[in-house]
Amino acid sequence: MAKRDFYEVLGVDRNADADALKKAYRKLAIQYHPDRQQGKSDAEKKDAEEKFKEAAEAYDVLSNPDKRARYDQLGPEGYDQMNGGGGFSGGGMSMEDIFRQFGDLFGGFGFGGGFSGFGDTGGHTVNHGTNLRVRVKVTLQEVAKGTEKKIKIPRQVSCSACNGTGAKNGTALETCPTCHGSGVEVRIRRTILGQMQTQSACSTCGGSGKRIKERCPHCGGNGLVKREEVVTISIPAGVKEGMMLNMRGKGNDAPGGGIPGDLQIVIEEQRHEHLIRDDQDLIYNLMIDFPTAALGGKVEIPTIDGRARVTIEPGTQPGKVLRLRGKGLPSVNGYGNGDLLVNVMVYVPENLTSSEKRAVEALRESPSFKPSSTTKERIFSRLRHMFD
Repeated sequence: MAKRDFYEVLGVDRNADADALKKAYRKLAIQYHPDRQQGKSDAEKKDAEEKFKEAAEAYDVLSNPDKRARYDQLGPEGYDQMNGGGGFSGGGMSMEDIFRQFGDLFGGFGFGGGFSGFGDTGGHTVNHGTNLRVRVKVTLQEVAKGTEKKIKIPRQVSCSACNGTGAKNGTALETCPTCHGSGVEVRIRRTILGQMQTQSACSTCGGSGKRIKERCPHCGGNGLVKREEVVTISIPAGVKEGMMLNMRGKGNDAPGGGIPGDLQIVIEEQRHEHLIRDDQDLIYNLMIDFPTAALGGKVEIPTIDGRARVTIEPGTQPGKVLRLRGKGLPSVNGYGNGDLLVNVMVYVPENLTSSEKRAVEALRESPSFKPSSTTKERIFSRLRHMFD
C-alpha cells in the first residue's frame, strides 16, 4: 500500500518551518504514544502504533533538509521507491529509534509507566552498528539504463568465536551489579504534563544488563572482527551526482547481536566525452562549417546509446537549438525521459588563402550576406533569453 504524503501525515503545509514541524509531531507523538493507549483494545493499540510510526518517519524526513529536498523532488511514490524498493530503505525506523528521537526532542520522558505497551524493548538498550559510506562511479549510459555493481566492502562483523558477545566462548558473562540485569537506570519527575519518568542506559553495562567476566581472545572483548565482503548494489536509472542510496543492514554489525548499521552509497557521475548533463536533459555542442549552415545538410551526432542523424536547415543561425525529444535521461521516479538539446555553432575560418579571400570579398556586398533587421532581432532575442 502506498504511503500517505508526509505533509498530510503531520497536518502541515508544504512551506512549514522547523518549529511548525516539531509542534505537529509533538502533538501526534503524545496522542499516539504507547503509554496513552492503556485500556484500549488490541485493534486500537495496533492502529495507534502504526500512526505513531508513521508520524515519526514523516518527521524524520521533513525535519532533515537533505531528505526533505529529495522528498519534495521525488514525491511520496518516487521517494518510497528510491528508499524502499530494490533493497534500499530510508524508512524502517525501529521503535527504539523512535523513542530515542522522541526523547531527544521532548526531554527523554515516557508517560506514567514509561516505554510500555507496543514496542516494549524489555528495558535493555539495543546496540546499533555504525554506518558505512562508499562512493560509486557511474557513467551516463549506466544512469540511463540503471545498473548493478559489485563492490568489496571492509566491514566489522560479529565475532564467530563469541557470537558477538565479546566474552570468552560467548558464555563468560555475569549480571550487571549496577542495574541488576535491567539494563537501565530510571528516574521519576513531575512536569506540567503529569508524572514523567526518564530512563537511560546503565552506565556500567551500557544497557546490556550483562558484564563480561573474561574477554574473548579473538576479538579482544569488542565482539566484532574485520572482514571484507562483496556487496551487489542495484542502482536505479536516473540517479544524479551526489545522490545517496541506502542499503539497510549492510553497514557494520553491532556488538552483542544488535541492529547492523546501513551502507550509504554516494553517486559520482563520470563525465561523458561529448554530452553534458542538465538534470534530465543532455546537451551536445555541434560545430558546423559555414557552407552547411548556409546550404543545409545532414550531420551525425552522438546520443546516450549510439548516434543519430539530424537535419540542418538552410540558413541555420549560430545559437539555434535542435531538440531530440526523449533522447535524454529518465527521471529517477520513472516519469518520462528528458531531451537531447543540440546547440548549433558555426565555425568561421581563421586562415584563408588569397583566392578564398577574393571569393569572400566578392560576396561581402551581396544583400544575401547582410542580416536583415528581423534576423538580427531574432538572434539578439535568443541571446538575451540565454542570460535571463
